[in-house]
Amino acid sequence: MDAPDIHIRSVGTALPGPAIDNAALRRRFGMPSLWEQWIDEFVGTHRRHLAVDLESGEVRHSLADLGELAGRRALDGARLDPRDVDLVVMGTSSPDLLMPATVNEIADRLGIDQVPSYQLQSGCTGAVQALDVASQMLRSGRRRTALVLGGDTCAKHFDVTMDVASLRPEEQINGVLFGDGAGAVVLSTEPAAGSAVLKHVFVRLVGRNRPPGQIVEWFGRADRGTGRPPVVEDYKAIEHSVPLLAAEAFEELLGELDWKNDELEYLMPPQLSGRMTARITKGLSAPAAQEISLVAEIGNTGNALPFFQLEAALPRMAAGERAAAVAVESSKWIKAGFGLEKV
Repeated sequence: MDAPDIHIRSVGTALPGPAIDNAALRRRFGMPSLWEQWIDEFVGTHRRHLAVDLESGEVRHSLADLGELAGRRALDGARLDPRDVDLVVMGTSSPDLLMPATVNEIADRLGIDQVPSYQLQSGCTGAVQALDVASQMLRSGRRRTALVLGGDTCAKHFDVTMDVASLRPEEQINGVLFGDGAGAVVLSTEPAAGSAVLKHVFVRLVGRNRPPGQIVEWFGRADRGTGRPPVVEDYKAIEHSVPLLAAEAFEELLGELDWKNDELEYLMPPQLSGRMTARITKGLSAPAAQEISLVAEIGNTGNALPFFQLEAALPRMAAGERAAAVAVESSKWIKAGFGLEKV
């Protein structure tokens, strides 16, 4: 028997708090106006939403809070009850706790129980990895409906009382690149009006003998006094490697689908920053495709961003139209992508 098509029935997303622009960051950290100009021009990200209060540093939203809201919106959009879900998969690089897994906290809040659940820890390809795991399990015929989640709350790694001017550039960059958020989709073997078919998903580790592009520490009581910075990013390595890996992933995805470059109506490129995304997109040959990018307005929300792109793309797609998405994980280098076709 042929494997069933996997349909994206609905998408839900969630952002914490109001948007914070670059001027607000400059004022909060007492930086010069040239610093704000540097963010606008060099980074190209203008706003982001943070799960912590910028003034006090108090955590106002957990990843579970955002994931629950996104999950509810996705289930409502699909007109499904939590009892209809028979599989939950989540991708994140910043779970609330090491244990219990955030995916299980979200499932509990949504009223989902007695089903398989999986949490994948990864950077910006985690959402695609979650889609891959869920779609493969659905194609086996043993499950019909999956809730797939992705999100990150990176702001909890930063101290809002720090002297930003004293930080190295590779530490400063993380404070302006990232935002917090979560997203969810309902995947099903059963079609619905307006659904899109997930035609192909691929994930490939390409990090052998390559130093990490980003390191996020996790401190316990024994090692928290080491003085190591919590987050370090080799932005030069990322700037060099991500466009190349994105182009490779794009060509591999089209080859697997037997699609031509000019047959795409929509392109969802990696969402590192406004400036980097523009550079990456130039290297992806899709002359007729409309770019779906949101990073300049909401920041790099990690594993949430593919869901924001899907939320923007799906209502625009007409029957027969195609979309391609590409993601790159730069901590230990993963390239990934997926293709969609509206039915």
